[in-house]
Amino acid sequence: MRKQEGRIEVMAPAGGFDSMMAAIHAGADSVYFGVDQFNMRARATMNFTLGDLPEIAQICQDNGVRTYLTLNTIVYDHDISAVRNVLKGVKDAGITAVIAADQAVIAMARSMGIEVHISTQVNITNIETVRFYAMFADTIVLSRELSLSQVKHITEQIKKEQIFGPSRRLVEIEIFVHGALCMAVSGKCYLSLHSDNSSANRGACVQNCRRKYTVIDQESGNQLAIENEYIMSAQDLCTIDFLDQVIDAGVTVMKIEGRGKGPEYVKTTVECYKEAIQSFYEGSYSQDKVANWMFRLKEVYNRGFWSGYYLGQKLGEWNDVSGSKATTRKLYIGKGKHYFDKIKVAEFKIEAYSLSAGDRILVTGPTTGAVETIVNEIHTDEGPAVEAKKGQNVSFKLDTMIRPSDKLYKIIPAPEPIH
Repeated sequence: MRKQEGRIEVMAPAGGFDSMMAAIHAGADSVYFGVDQFNMRARATMNFTLGDLPEIAQICQDNGVRTYLTLNTIVYDHDISAVRNVLKGVKDAGITAVIAADQAVIAMARSMGIEVHISTQVNITNIETVRFYAMFADTIVLSRELSLSQVKHITEQIKKEQIFGPSRRLVEIEIFVHGALCMAVSGKCYLSLHSDNSSANRGACVQNCRRKYTVIDQESGNQLAIENEYIMSAQDLCTIDFLDQVIDAGVTVMKIEGRGKGPEYVKTTVECYKEAIQSFYEGSYSQDKVANWMFRLKEVYNRGFWSGYYLGQKLGEWNDVSGSKATTRKLYIGKGKHYFDKIKVAEFKIEAYSLSAGDRILVTGPTTGAVETIVNEIHTDEGPAVEAKKGQNVSFKLDTMIRPSDKLYKIIPAPEPIH
């Protein structure tokens, strides 16, 4: 399952089967995910288990999607046997590659014949380091703090010097193109460890930086006047409005952050970036299209957008509110009950709020992924209806099959954030 030469790969986050299926249905070329410990989202409620690997590999292979397991935390001596066990699971299941930072993990993976990608945690910023890691890895994720001109220099040198990875392919360069940014250099932060004895570098960040703080002058006792309240909480990265420059920089893998986010976020971001890449190669990439993609990206979880360090900024852009600035939010309505395949009608049990004809809905599930549509006509047990209320069964036309495990949401405008 090798990538076609010259093709841009869009890599999607997967915190669970619903997000993984959302990524696949949206057209992702690859997915990355963690299992249990040893990944930078180990604290997240959404994680796969080692036992899920065969199913993940099979589903993705059936859909022509590559699979990358993150094993990019700091590893101590007492972890070695557990890491080896995870790598054995990766090998046996047929996972495409592991994303690693610790040299012990890299060496173990290579000794087992597993493809390795170097994590951004290694903080690679120059061609000399790329040349060194090319002995072990086919794909290298560069530091998030580089400018696009620096990225372009590295990709040009790889071609000029013909730097190959272990598979005898030119080393591919991967960068993050969308999602959360950390105030620390490429995510290496010790604030959480200091305050809560919970190491971000072991995947257990408590996100202290996203909180509101008061800064006080120790000598005078006066509070320092800071215009922005969230002085450590960086806005989210978004590159879709200069994606032409990203492609021109020679990047071959575009990575979307968000393993802790919902399937609707995965679906929307993957679709937008796939469309943008296609439009670039078709010659139809335009500001009108960018405006449409930005509108859609703002509908799902975000902390506001900025261009990161790619265009040369020296300082980050910080948040003035806590949490998401998404222009819409999902409201849980009910769960799947039955799907009538011949007439393509889905039936749900309303467990909260109500559903009306004309509402915009979202259906998510471990097989369904994320499906959005407008409900034009609804039926309850009593027949055609204008509104279905809590406790009622509701049915409506839906081209996608639903399952009993699926959840039904109503998409509504989000309230204005409180500053």
